[in-house]
Amino acid sequence: QVQLVESGGGLVQAGGSLRLSCAASGSIFSINAMGWYRQAPGKQRELVAIIDSGDSTNYLDSVKGRFTISRDNAKNTVYLQMNSQKPEDTAVYYCYVRLRPTVWDRWDDYWGQGTQVTVSS
Repeated sequence: QVQLVESGGGLVQAGGSLRLSCAASGSIFSINAMGWYRQAPGKQRELVAIIDSGDSTNYLDSVKGRFTISRDNAKNTVYLQMNSQKPEDTAVYYCYVRLRPTVWDRWDDYWGQGTQVTVSS
């Protein structure tokens, strides 16, 4: 069984910074992509940032230059450094990992429980 545990959310003033972490544990044979999605009230979930096994990254346009995604493969952990935050960044942030639990399993998608990020103006 695979678990994703997120940490680092909270309340921050506009212009401030937060760092999110997500650690994957359990039965893990191989990890492909790791990333972060967010969902604001009344809106659809959107991809914020993603990093693949080759460390290629992709970002939502509105966070480019402000957010940085990184991963520590030894710890099966993905991070999201969020700088110069804006009130519109307020949302529940969900960790995403694409992995294979064992060599016999296919690639599958796993999600964290979500962590609230609130940016006050």
